[in-house]
Amino acid sequence: MPPFFYALCRYDLGLTMNRTQAWWVLAFSAFLFASAAAAGPALPQLHSSHGAVQLYVDGRPYLILGGELDNSSASSAGFMQPVWPKLAAMHLNTVLTPVYWELIEPQEGKFDFRSVDVLITNARKHNVRLVLLWFGSWKNSMSSYVPAWVKRDPQRFPRAQTSDGKGLEILSALSESNLRTDIRAFTALMKHLRDIDGTKHTVIMIQPENEVGMIPEARDHSAAANAAFAAPVPAQLTDYLTQHKDSLAPSVREAWQGHGFKTGASWEETFGDGIATDELFNAWSEGLYTGKVAAAGKAVYPLPMYVNAALIRPGKQPGQYPSGGPLPHLFDIWRAAAPAVDMLSPDLYFPNFAEWASRYVRPDNPYFIPETGRVNAAEMSANAYWAFAKLNAIGFSPYSPEYLSADEQKVLAESYDVLRQMTPLILAAQGSEKIAAIRPPVAFDGTQDLTAQTLTFGNYLFDVHFKLPPPVSTGAREEVPMPGAHGAMIIQTGADEFVVAGTGMIVMFRTSGIADSIAGIESVWEGHYVKGAWVPDRCLNGDENNQGRQLNVPAGKFSIFRVRLYHYH
Repeated sequence: MPPFFYALCRYDLGLTMNRTQAWWVLAFSAFLFASAAAAGPALPQLHSSHGAVQLYVDGRPYLILGGELDNSSASSAGFMQPVWPKLAAMHLNTVLTPVYWELIEPQEGKFDFRSVDVLITNARKHNVRLVLLWFGSWKNSMSSYVPAWVKRDPQRFPRAQTSDGKGLEILSALSESNLRTDIRAFTALMKHLRDIDGTKHTVIMIQPENEVGMIPEARDHSAAANAAFAAPVPAQLTDYLTQHKDSLAPSVREAWQGHGFKTGASWEETFGDGIATDELFNAWSEGLYTGKVAAAGKAVYPLPMYVNAALIRPGKQPGQYPSGGPLPHLFDIWRAAAPAVDMLSPDLYFPNFAEWASRYVRPDNPYFIPETGRVNAAEMSANAYWAFAKLNAIGFSPYSPEYLSADEQKVLAESYDVLRQMTPLILAAQGSEKIAAIRPPVAFDGTQDLTAQTLTFGNYLFDVHFKLPPPVSTGAREEVPMPGAHGAMIIQTGADEFVVAGTGMIVMFRTSGIADSIAGIESVWEGHYVKGAWVPDRCLNGDENNQGRQLNVPAGKFSIFRVRLYHYH
Protein backbone atom coordinates (compact mmCIF):
# COMPACT_ATOMS: atom_id res chain seq x y z
CA MET A 1 0.00 0.00 0.00
CA PRO A 2 1.62 3.31 -1.05
CA PRO A 3 1.89 5.36 2.17
CA PHE A 4 0.51 8.54 0.62
CA PHE A 5 -2.57 6.68 -0.69
CA TYR A 6 -3.36 5.10 2.67
CA ALA A 7 -2.92 8.45 4.40
CA LEU A 8 -5.11 10.00 1.73
CA CYS A 9 -7.93 7.55 2.38
CA ARG A 10 -7.79 8.08 6.13
CA TYR A 11 -7.11 11.79 6.31
CA ASP A 12 -7.08 13.79 3.11
CA LEU A 13 -10.41 12.44 1.87
CA GLY A 14 -11.90 12.03 5.31
CA LEU A 15 -12.42 8.27 4.92
CA THR A 16 -12.11 5.80 7.76
CA MET A 17 -10.93 2.39 6.61
CA ASN A 18 -8.32 -0.18 7.40
CA ARG A 19 -5.49 -1.10 5.06
CA THR A 20 -7.42 -4.01 3.50
CA GLN A 21 -10.32 -1.72 2.63
CA ALA A 22 -7.92 0.88 1.28
CA TRP A 23 -6.37 -1.79 -0.94
CA TRP A 24 -9.78 -2.48 -2.47
CA VAL A 25 -10.24 1.24 -3.18
CA LEU A 26 -6.80 1.36 -4.80
CA ALA A 27 -7.51 -1.78 -6.82
CA PHE A 28 -10.82 -0.41 -8.03
CA SER A 29 -9.17 2.89 -8.99
CA ALA A 30 -6.51 0.96 -10.89
CA PHE A 31 -9.25 -0.95 -12.72
CA LEU A 32 -10.94 2.30 -13.73
CA PHE A 33 -7.69 3.82 -15.00
CA ALA A 34 -6.81 0.60 -16.84
CA SER A 35 -10.22 0.63 -18.50
CA ALA A 36 -9.73 4.26 -19.55
CA ALA A 37 -6.28 3.45 -20.91
CA ALA A 38 -7.72 0.62 -22.97
CA ALA A 39 -10.21 3.05 -24.47
CA GLY A 40 -7.65 5.64 -25.57
CA PRO A 41 -4.01 6.75 -25.56
CA ALA A 42 -2.02 6.50 -22.35
CA LEU A 43 -2.21 9.31 -19.83
CA PRO A 44 0.55 11.92 -19.92
CA GLN A 45 3.41 10.62 -17.82
CA LEU A 46 7.09 11.08 -17.05
CA HIS A 47 9.27 8.35 -18.49
CA SER A 48 13.02 7.70 -18.24
CA SER A 49 14.55 7.12 -21.65
CA HIS A 50 18.21 6.90 -22.79
CA GLY A 51 19.52 8.84 -19.79
CA ALA A 52 16.86 11.55 -19.67
CA VAL A 53 13.45 11.85 -18.03
CA GLN A 54 10.99 13.01 -20.67
CA LEU A 55 7.30 13.84 -20.74
CA TYR A 56 5.23 11.39 -22.77
CA VAL A 57 1.89 12.55 -24.21
CA ASP A 58 -0.33 10.04 -26.00
CA GLY A 59 2.46 7.49 -25.72
CA ARG A 60 5.16 9.63 -27.39
CA PRO A 61 7.87 11.92 -26.02
CA TYR A 62 6.80 15.55 -25.97
CA LEU A 63 8.79 18.77 -25.69
CA ILE A 64 6.95 21.71 -24.12
CA LEU A 65 7.46 24.90 -26.13
CA GLY A 66 5.42 26.86 -23.69
CA GLY A 67 4.31 30.24 -22.52
CA GLU A 68 2.69 31.06 -19.20
CA LEU A 69 -0.21 33.47 -19.30
CA ASP A 70 -0.21 36.55 -17.13
CA ASN A 71 -1.90 35.88 -13.79
CA SER A 72 -5.24 37.42 -14.73
CA SER A 73 -5.51 36.74 -18.48
CA ALA A 74 -7.32 33.40 -18.21
CA SER A 75 -10.03 34.82 -15.95
CA SER A 76 -11.79 36.30 -18.99
CA ALA A 77 -12.76 34.37 -22.12
CA GLY A 78 -13.32 37.70 -23.87
CA PHE A 79 -9.84 38.95 -23.02
CA MET A 80 -8.33 35.69 -24.26
CA GLN A 81 -10.17 35.69 -27.59
CA PRO A 82 -7.51 37.74 -29.47
CA VAL A 83 -4.70 36.16 -27.42
CA TRP A 84 -5.11 32.58 -28.68
CA PRO A 85 -4.12 33.37 -32.29
CA LYS A 86 -1.05 35.26 -31.02
CA LEU A 87 0.05 32.25 -29.00
CA ALA A 88 -0.36 29.96 -31.99
CA ALA A 89 1.56 32.41 -34.20
CA MET A 90 4.47 32.28 -31.75
CA HIS A 91 4.61 28.49 -32.31
CA LEU A 92 3.74 27.65 -28.72
CA ASN A 93 2.59 24.05 -28.47
CA THR A 94 1.64 24.38 -24.79
CA VAL A 95 0.01 27.15 -22.76
CA LEU A 96 0.49 27.33 -19.01
CA THR A 97 -2.62 28.91 -17.57
CA PRO A 98 -3.97 29.57 -14.08
CA VAL A 99 -7.28 28.14 -12.96
CA TYR A 100 -8.78 30.06 -10.09
CA TRP A 101 -10.34 28.60 -6.98
CA GLU A 102 -12.54 31.68 -6.56
CA LEU A 103 -14.07 31.16 -10.03
CA ILE A 104 -14.40 27.39 -9.72
CA GLU A 105 -16.13 27.41 -6.32
CA PRO A 106 -17.82 30.83 -5.98
CA GLN A 107 -20.23 29.33 -3.46
CA GLU A 108 -19.10 26.67 -1.05
CA GLY A 109 -19.69 23.20 -2.40
CA LYS A 110 -21.11 24.50 -5.71
CA PHE A 111 -18.64 24.16 -8.56
CA ASP A 112 -18.59 26.10 -11.80
CA PHE A 113 -16.08 24.85 -14.37
CA ARG A 114 -17.00 27.15 -17.24
CA SER A 115 -13.72 29.06 -16.90
CA VAL A 116 -11.83 25.77 -17.27
CA ASP A 117 -13.99 24.42 -20.08
CA VAL A 118 -13.49 27.49 -22.27
CA LEU A 119 -9.73 27.18 -21.87
CA ILE A 120 -9.82 23.55 -22.99
CA THR A 121 -12.15 24.35 -25.90
CA ASN A 122 -9.90 27.12 -27.19
CA ALA A 123 -6.74 25.10 -26.67
CA ARG A 124 -8.18 22.33 -28.84
CA LYS A 125 -9.32 24.86 -31.43
CA HIS A 126 -5.78 26.26 -31.70
CA ASN A 127 -4.07 22.87 -31.45
CA VAL A 128 -2.15 23.49 -28.23
CA ARG A 129 -1.91 21.57 -24.96
CA LEU A 130 -2.44 23.02 -21.49
CA VAL A 131 -0.63 22.95 -18.18
CA LEU A 132 -3.01 24.10 -15.45
CA LEU A 133 -1.77 26.13 -12.49
CA TRP A 134 -3.97 25.66 -9.44
CA PHE A 135 -4.32 29.08 -7.85
CA GLY A 136 -5.71 27.59 -4.66
CA SER A 137 -4.59 28.34 -1.13
CA TRP A 138 -1.53 30.31 -2.25
CA LYS A 139 -0.32 32.37 -5.16
CA ASN A 140 3.10 33.99 -4.68
CA SER A 141 2.79 33.29 -0.94
CA MET A 142 -0.50 35.17 -0.60
CA SER A 143 -4.05 33.79 -0.55
CA SER A 144 -5.47 36.25 -3.05
CA TYR A 145 -7.34 33.75 -5.26
CA VAL A 146 -9.28 31.90 -2.56
CA PRO A 147 -13.09 32.34 -2.72
CA ALA A 148 -14.74 35.25 -0.95
CA TRP A 149 -16.46 32.89 1.50
CA VAL A 150 -13.00 31.72 2.62
CA LYS A 151 -11.59 35.26 2.85
CA ARG A 152 -14.51 36.44 4.98
CA ASP A 153 -14.32 33.64 7.56
CA PRO A 154 -10.89 33.73 9.26
CA GLN A 155 -12.20 31.82 12.28
CA ARG A 156 -13.04 28.80 10.15
CA PHE A 157 -10.17 29.34 7.72
CA PRO A 158 -7.30 30.57 9.90
CA ARG A 159 -4.56 32.85 8.61
CA ALA A 160 -0.86 32.74 9.26
CA GLN A 161 0.43 35.26 11.79
CA THR A 162 3.61 37.22 12.35
CA SER A 163 5.61 36.84 15.56
CA ASP A 164 3.81 39.83 17.08
CA GLY A 165 0.40 38.23 16.47
CA LYS A 166 -0.57 40.22 13.38
CA GLY A 167 -2.73 38.32 10.91
CA LEU A 168 -1.63 37.91 7.29
CA GLU A 169 -3.62 37.43 4.12
CA ILE A 170 -2.07 33.97 3.94
CA LEU A 171 -3.96 30.80 4.81
CA SER A 172 -2.20 28.87 7.54
CA ALA A 173 -0.72 25.56 6.41
CA LEU A 174 -1.34 24.26 9.94
CA SER A 175 -5.14 24.40 9.54
CA GLU A 176 -6.93 21.13 8.83
CA SER A 177 -9.98 23.12 7.69
CA ASN A 178 -7.92 25.02 5.11
CA LEU A 179 -6.39 21.79 3.81
CA ARG A 180 -9.64 19.84 3.59
CA THR A 181 -11.38 22.68 1.77
CA ASP A 182 -8.57 23.11 -0.76
CA ILE A 183 -8.44 19.33 -1.36
CA ARG A 184 -12.18 19.22 -1.94
CA ALA A 185 -11.96 21.91 -4.63
CA PHE A 186 -8.81 20.52 -6.23
CA THR A 187 -10.15 16.98 -6.44
CA ALA A 188 -13.38 18.30 -7.94
CA LEU A 189 -11.25 19.99 -10.62
CA MET A 190 -9.26 16.81 -11.27
CA LYS A 191 -12.45 14.74 -11.51
CA HIS A 192 -13.85 17.23 -14.00
CA LEU A 193 -10.67 17.06 -16.09
CA ARG A 194 -10.80 13.26 -16.03
CA ASP A 195 -14.42 13.32 -17.19
CA ILE A 196 -14.04 15.82 -20.05
CA ASP A 197 -10.40 15.32 -21.05
CA GLY A 198 -9.47 11.83 -19.90
CA THR A 199 -9.04 10.52 -23.45
CA LYS A 200 -8.04 13.65 -25.39
CA HIS A 201 -5.34 14.84 -22.94
CA THR A 202 -5.48 18.52 -23.77
CA VAL A 203 -4.30 19.07 -20.18
CA ILE A 204 -0.94 17.36 -19.80
CA MET A 205 0.35 18.54 -16.42
CA ILE A 206 -0.73 20.29 -13.22
CA GLN A 207 0.90 22.74 -10.84
CA PRO A 208 -0.74 22.56 -7.36
CA GLU A 209 -0.45 25.97 -5.65
CA ASN A 210 1.91 28.69 -6.91
CA GLU A 211 5.25 29.90 -5.52
CA VAL A 212 4.46 28.94 -1.94
CA GLY A 213 6.47 30.45 0.89
CA MET A 214 6.10 32.71 3.91
CA ILE A 215 6.70 36.43 3.86
CA PRO A 216 7.52 38.84 5.62
CA GLU A 217 8.77 36.38 8.25
CA ALA A 218 10.33 32.96 7.79
CA ARG A 219 7.42 30.97 9.27
CA ASP A 220 3.87 31.13 10.51
CA HIS A 221 3.65 32.14 14.20
CA SER A 222 -0.01 31.29 14.79
CA ALA A 223 -0.86 29.27 17.89
CA ALA A 224 -1.19 26.07 15.86
CA ALA A 225 2.15 26.71 14.15
CA ASN A 226 3.93 27.48 17.42
CA ALA A 227 2.59 24.27 18.93
CA ALA A 228 3.81 22.24 15.95
CA PHE A 229 7.19 23.99 16.08
CA ALA A 230 7.61 23.03 19.75
CA ALA A 231 6.49 19.44 19.11
CA PRO A 232 8.88 16.72 17.91
CA VAL A 233 9.96 16.93 14.29
CA PRO A 234 7.73 14.39 12.48
CA ALA A 235 9.26 10.96 12.02
CA GLN A 236 8.30 11.12 8.34
CA LEU A 237 10.94 13.84 7.95
CA THR A 238 13.66 12.47 10.21
CA ASP A 239 13.28 9.00 8.68
CA TYR A 240 13.82 10.52 5.24
CA LEU A 241 16.84 12.49 6.43
CA THR A 242 18.30 9.35 7.98
CA GLN A 243 17.83 7.37 4.76
CA HIS A 244 19.44 10.13 2.68
CA LYS A 245 22.03 11.33 5.16
CA ASP A 246 24.93 11.13 2.70
CA SER A 247 23.24 13.23 0.01
CA LEU A 248 21.50 15.95 2.03
CA ALA A 249 21.88 19.61 1.17
CA PRO A 250 24.90 20.91 3.14
CA SER A 251 22.87 23.41 5.16
CA VAL A 252 20.37 20.75 6.28
CA ARG A 253 23.01 18.15 7.08
CA GLU A 254 25.20 20.61 9.00
CA ALA A 255 22.30 21.92 11.08
CA TRP A 256 21.13 18.41 11.90
CA GLN A 257 24.63 17.05 12.52
CA GLY A 258 25.45 20.05 14.72
CA HIS A 259 22.70 18.91 17.07
CA GLY A 260 23.64 15.26 17.13
CA PHE A 261 21.37 13.95 14.37
CA LYS A 262 18.52 14.02 16.88
CA THR A 263 15.13 12.45 16.29
CA GLY A 264 12.00 12.85 18.35
CA ALA A 265 12.96 16.37 19.47
CA SER A 266 11.54 19.83 18.75
CA TRP A 267 12.58 21.78 15.67
CA GLU A 268 14.98 23.98 17.61
CA GLU A 269 16.47 21.01 19.48
CA THR A 270 16.91 19.20 16.16
CA PHE A 271 18.19 21.98 13.92
CA GLY A 272 19.04 24.92 16.16
CA ASP A 273 17.58 28.34 16.96
CA GLY A 274 17.12 30.97 14.25
CA ILE A 275 15.46 31.86 10.97
CA ALA A 276 17.14 28.97 9.13
CA THR A 277 15.21 26.52 11.32
CA ASP A 278 12.08 28.63 10.92
CA GLU A 279 12.45 28.19 7.18
CA LEU A 280 12.92 24.42 7.49
CA PHE A 281 9.71 24.28 9.51
CA ASN A 282 7.82 26.36 6.97
CA ALA A 283 9.13 24.24 4.08
CA TRP A 284 7.83 21.17 5.88
CA SER A 285 4.46 22.73 6.75
CA GLU A 286 3.67 24.14 3.31
CA GLY A 287 5.34 21.23 1.52
CA LEU A 288 3.22 18.71 3.46
CA TYR A 289 0.05 20.71 2.72
CA THR A 290 0.87 21.04 -0.99
CA GLY A 291 1.88 17.39 -1.19
CA LYS A 292 -1.44 16.27 0.29
CA VAL A 293 -3.33 18.42 -2.21
CA ALA A 294 -1.27 16.86 -5.04
CA ALA A 295 -1.76 13.32 -3.73
CA ALA A 296 -5.52 13.82 -3.47
CA GLY A 297 -5.66 15.08 -7.05
CA LYS A 298 -3.54 12.23 -8.36
CA ALA A 299 -5.78 9.68 -6.66
CA VAL A 300 -8.59 11.01 -8.86
CA TYR A 301 -6.65 11.68 -12.08
CA PRO A 302 -2.89 10.99 -12.02
CA LEU A 303 -1.39 13.65 -14.25
CA PRO A 304 2.26 14.68 -13.68
CA MET A 305 2.56 17.46 -11.12
CA TYR A 306 5.22 20.02 -10.25
CA VAL A 307 5.69 22.90 -7.85
CA ASN A 308 7.49 26.14 -8.69
CA ALA A 309 9.87 28.27 -6.64
CA ALA A 310 10.45 31.99 -6.32
CA LEU A 311 14.23 32.31 -6.14
CA ILE A 312 16.47 34.30 -3.78
CA ARG A 313 18.11 37.61 -4.60
CA PRO A 314 21.68 37.99 -3.33
CA GLY A 315 21.92 38.87 0.35
CA LYS A 316 18.28 38.20 1.17
CA GLN A 317 17.32 36.20 4.26
CA PRO A 318 14.33 33.89 4.89
CA GLY A 319 11.24 36.05 5.13
CA GLN A 320 12.73 38.62 2.75
CA TYR A 321 11.85 36.18 -0.01
CA PRO A 322 9.05 33.57 0.03
CA SER A 323 10.59 31.43 2.76
CA GLY A 324 10.22 27.66 2.61
CA GLY A 325 9.46 27.22 -1.07
CA PRO A 326 10.99 24.39 -3.14
CA LEU A 327 14.45 25.95 -3.20
CA PRO A 328 17.70 23.98 -3.66
CA HIS A 329 18.70 24.10 0.01
CA LEU A 330 15.22 22.79 0.92
CA PHE A 331 14.87 19.98 -1.64
CA ASP A 332 15.23 17.30 1.04
CA ILE A 333 12.40 18.77 3.10
CA TRP A 334 10.10 18.96 0.08
CA ARG A 335 10.94 15.45 -1.09
CA ALA A 336 10.08 14.09 2.35
CA ALA A 337 6.94 16.20 2.70
CA ALA A 338 5.48 15.87 -0.81
CA PRO A 339 6.34 12.55 -2.49
CA ALA A 340 3.33 12.93 -4.83
CA VAL A 341 4.97 15.98 -6.44
CA ASP A 342 7.04 14.87 -9.43
CA MET A 343 9.15 17.96 -10.04
CA LEU A 344 10.59 20.92 -8.15
CA SER A 345 10.95 23.69 -10.72
CA PRO A 346 12.61 27.13 -10.73
CA ASP A 347 10.97 30.36 -11.87
CA LEU A 348 13.97 31.98 -13.53
CA TYR A 349 13.89 35.77 -13.72
CA PHE A 350 17.50 36.55 -12.81
CA PRO A 351 20.20 37.33 -15.40
CA ASN A 352 22.38 34.49 -14.04
CA PHE A 353 19.95 32.01 -15.58
CA ALA A 354 22.42 29.15 -16.07
CA GLU A 355 23.78 29.39 -12.53
CA TRP A 356 20.35 29.12 -10.93
CA ALA A 357 19.06 26.59 -13.46
CA SER A 358 21.97 24.25 -12.71
CA ARG A 359 21.04 24.13 -9.03
CA TYR A 360 17.85 22.25 -9.90
CA VAL A 361 19.69 19.41 -11.63
CA ARG A 362 19.22 16.28 -9.52
CA PRO A 363 18.86 12.61 -10.46
CA ASP A 364 15.43 12.52 -8.77
CA ASN A 365 14.14 15.75 -10.31
CA PRO A 366 12.84 15.80 -13.91
CA TYR A 367 13.63 19.21 -15.36
CA PHE A 368 11.07 21.86 -16.24
CA ILE A 369 11.25 25.66 -16.43
CA PRO A 370 7.68 26.92 -15.98
CA GLU A 371 8.38 30.66 -15.83
CA THR A 372 11.14 32.91 -17.11
CA GLY A 373 11.50 36.50 -18.23
CA ARG A 374 12.91 39.99 -17.59
CA VAL A 375 15.24 39.67 -20.55
CA ASN A 376 14.46 40.19 -24.22
CA ALA A 377 12.99 37.41 -26.34
CA ALA A 378 16.34 36.60 -27.99
CA GLU A 379 18.03 36.06 -24.62
CA MET A 380 15.10 33.98 -23.39
CA SER A 381 15.30 31.89 -26.53
CA ALA A 382 19.04 31.36 -26.14
CA ASN A 383 18.33 30.16 -22.60
CA ALA A 384 15.76 27.71 -23.98
CA TYR A 385 18.27 26.14 -26.39
CA TRP A 386 20.73 25.76 -23.50
CA ALA A 387 18.11 24.24 -21.19
CA PHE A 388 16.91 21.65 -23.69
CA ALA A 389 20.44 20.59 -24.66
CA LYS A 390 22.29 20.94 -21.35
CA LEU A 391 19.66 20.13 -18.73
CA ASN A 392 17.45 17.68 -20.68
CA ALA A 393 14.53 20.00 -19.94
CA ILE A 394 11.06 18.67 -20.71
CA GLY A 395 9.85 22.21 -21.29
CA PHE A 396 10.52 25.93 -21.26
CA SER A 397 8.01 28.71 -20.74
CA PRO A 398 8.42 32.50 -20.97
CA TYR A 399 6.04 34.38 -18.73
CA SER A 400 3.28 36.56 -20.12
CA PRO A 401 3.99 36.13 -23.86
CA GLU A 402 0.70 37.86 -24.68
CA TYR A 403 2.23 41.13 -23.45
CA LEU A 404 5.43 40.93 -25.49
CA SER A 405 5.78 43.63 -28.15
CA ALA A 406 5.09 42.66 -31.74
CA ASP A 407 8.82 42.62 -32.48
CA GLU A 408 9.54 40.44 -29.45
CA GLN A 409 6.76 38.05 -30.43
CA LYS A 410 8.39 37.68 -33.87
CA VAL A 411 11.72 36.79 -32.27
CA LEU A 412 10.13 34.20 -29.99
CA ALA A 413 8.16 32.81 -32.93
CA GLU A 414 11.32 32.40 -35.01
CA SER A 415 13.26 30.69 -32.22
CA TYR A 416 10.34 28.42 -31.29
CA ASP A 417 9.85 27.53 -34.95
CA VAL A 418 13.45 26.31 -35.07
CA LEU A 419 12.92 24.33 -31.86
CA ARG A 420 9.71 22.89 -33.28
CA GLN A 421 11.61 21.67 -36.33
CA MET A 422 14.40 20.30 -34.16
CA THR A 423 12.13 18.54 -31.64
CA PRO A 424 12.56 14.97 -32.97
CA LEU A 425 16.36 15.36 -32.93
CA ILE A 426 16.34 16.91 -29.45
CA LEU A 427 14.14 14.20 -27.96
CA ALA A 428 16.26 11.45 -29.52
CA ALA A 429 19.53 12.97 -28.29
CA GLN A 430 18.65 14.16 -24.76
CA GLY A 431 20.57 12.29 -22.09
CA SER A 432 23.35 11.27 -24.47
CA GLU A 433 26.78 12.63 -25.43
CA LYS A 434 25.43 13.48 -28.87
CA ILE A 435 23.90 16.78 -27.75
CA ALA A 436 25.64 19.84 -26.29
CA ALA A 437 24.69 23.39 -25.38
CA ILE A 438 26.38 26.73 -25.89
CA ARG A 439 25.64 29.80 -23.76
CA PRO A 440 28.01 32.43 -22.32
CA PRO A 441 27.84 32.61 -18.51
CA VAL A 442 26.04 35.68 -17.16
CA ALA A 443 26.46 37.17 -13.68
CA PHE A 444 23.59 38.49 -11.56
CA ASP A 445 24.50 42.06 -12.61
CA GLY A 446 24.08 41.06 -16.26
CA THR A 447 27.78 40.93 -17.14
CA GLN A 448 28.46 38.33 -19.83
CA ASP A 449 31.62 36.23 -20.00
CA LEU A 450 32.34 36.02 -23.71
CA THR A 451 35.38 33.78 -23.31
CA ALA A 452 35.57 31.18 -26.07
CA GLN A 453 34.28 27.69 -25.24
CA THR A 454 35.42 24.29 -26.47
CA LEU A 455 33.19 21.25 -26.94
CA THR A 456 34.26 17.71 -27.75
CA PHE A 457 32.43 15.36 -30.12
CA GLY A 458 34.33 12.14 -30.74
CA ASN A 459 37.34 13.00 -32.92
CA TYR A 460 36.45 16.67 -33.17
CA LEU A 461 36.86 19.77 -31.04
CA PHE A 462 34.49 22.70 -31.58
CA ASP A 463 35.96 26.08 -30.59
CA VAL A 464 33.06 28.47 -30.11
CA HIS A 465 33.67 32.24 -30.22
CA PHE A 466 31.31 35.07 -29.34
CA LYS A 467 33.60 37.84 -30.60
CA LEU A 468 34.59 38.98 -34.08
CA PRO A 469 38.17 39.56 -35.22
CA PRO A 470 39.02 43.29 -35.40
CA PRO A 471 38.55 44.83 -38.86
CA VAL A 472 41.90 44.83 -40.69
CA SER A 473 41.25 48.32 -42.04
CA THR A 474 41.14 49.87 -38.56
CA GLY A 475 44.44 48.49 -37.29
CA ALA A 476 42.69 47.52 -34.05
CA ARG A 477 43.84 44.47 -32.10
CA GLU A 478 40.88 43.85 -29.81
CA GLU A 479 38.14 41.44 -30.77
CA VAL A 480 34.68 42.95 -31.05
CA PRO A 481 31.75 41.26 -29.23
CA MET A 482 29.10 39.99 -31.61
CA PRO A 483 25.84 41.90 -31.17
CA GLY A 484 22.71 40.35 -29.74
CA ALA A 485 22.13 37.07 -27.94
CA HIS A 486 24.44 34.04 -28.05
CA GLY A 487 23.12 30.52 -27.67
CA ALA A 488 22.90 27.27 -29.57
CA MET A 489 22.67 23.53 -29.45
CA ILE A 490 24.77 21.05 -31.38
CA ILE A 491 23.52 17.54 -32.14
CA GLN A 492 25.76 14.89 -33.65
CA THR A 493 23.86 12.93 -36.30
CA GLY A 494 26.74 10.87 -37.70
CA ALA A 495 30.47 10.24 -37.24
CA ASP A 496 31.28 13.44 -39.16
CA GLU A 497 27.85 15.10 -39.32
CA PHE A 498 26.36 17.70 -37.00
CA VAL A 499 23.32 19.92 -36.79
CA VAL A 500 23.85 23.35 -35.22
CA ALA A 501 20.87 25.53 -34.29
CA GLY A 502 21.03 28.92 -32.63
CA THR A 503 22.30 32.45 -32.89
CA GLY A 504 25.35 34.68 -32.47
CA MET A 505 28.63 32.72 -32.67
CA ILE A 506 31.54 31.52 -34.76
CA VAL A 507 32.57 27.86 -34.61
CA MET A 508 36.00 26.56 -35.65
CA PHE A 509 37.01 22.91 -35.77
CA ARG A 510 40.01 20.84 -34.68
CA THR A 511 40.67 17.15 -34.25
CA SER A 512 40.87 15.43 -30.89
CA GLY A 513 43.11 12.47 -30.13
CA ILE A 514 44.43 12.10 -33.69
CA ALA A 515 48.09 13.07 -33.94
CA ASP A 516 49.11 15.49 -36.73
CA SER A 517 45.56 15.62 -38.03
CA ILE A 518 43.63 18.61 -39.32
CA ALA A 519 39.83 19.03 -39.32
CA GLY A 520 38.20 20.50 -42.39
CA ILE A 521 34.71 21.54 -43.40
CA GLU A 522 33.35 19.38 -46.19
CA SER A 523 30.09 21.31 -46.40
CA VAL A 524 27.80 23.68 -44.58
CA TRP A 525 24.15 23.79 -45.52
CA GLU A 526 21.61 26.19 -44.13
CA GLY A 527 18.17 24.62 -44.14
CA HIS A 528 15.10 23.52 -42.25
CA TYR A 529 13.13 20.43 -41.26
CA VAL A 530 9.68 19.43 -42.45
CA LYS A 531 8.09 16.67 -40.37
CA GLY A 532 11.54 15.53 -39.29
CA ALA A 533 13.02 15.45 -42.81
CA TRP A 534 15.93 17.75 -43.64
CA VAL A 535 15.33 20.25 -46.46
CA PRO A 536 18.54 22.00 -47.63
CA ASP A 537 18.23 25.66 -48.57
CA ARG A 538 21.71 27.12 -49.31
CA CYS A 539 25.20 25.68 -49.52
CA LEU A 540 27.50 28.04 -47.59
CA ASN A 541 30.99 26.96 -48.60
CA GLY A 542 32.25 30.36 -49.72
CA ASP A 543 32.33 33.78 -48.11
CA GLU A 544 29.67 32.69 -45.63
CA ASN A 545 32.06 30.25 -43.91
CA ASN A 546 35.26 32.20 -44.63
CA GLN A 547 36.24 29.83 -47.40
CA GLY A 548 36.01 26.71 -45.28
CA ARG A 549 37.61 28.09 -42.12
CA GLN A 550 34.59 28.32 -39.81
CA LEU A 551 30.86 28.04 -39.30
CA ASN A 552 29.24 31.44 -38.93
CA VAL A 553 25.99 31.39 -36.94
CA PRO A 554 24.60 34.87 -37.57
CA ALA A 555 23.51 37.15 -34.76
CA GLY A 556 20.03 38.62 -34.75
CA LYS A 557 18.22 35.51 -35.96
CA PHE A 558 17.85 31.80 -35.20
CA SER A 559 19.05 29.42 -37.89
CA ILE A 560 19.73 25.73 -38.52
CA PHE A 561 22.91 24.44 -40.18
CA ARG A 562 23.94 20.97 -41.21
CA VAL A 563 27.72 20.60 -41.09
CA ARG A 564 29.82 17.77 -42.48
CA LEU A 565 33.48 17.60 -41.38
CA TYR A 566 36.48 15.52 -42.39
CA HIS A 567 40.00 15.10 -41.04
CA TYR A 568 43.29 14.45 -42.74
CA HIS A 569 47.04 14.31 -42.02
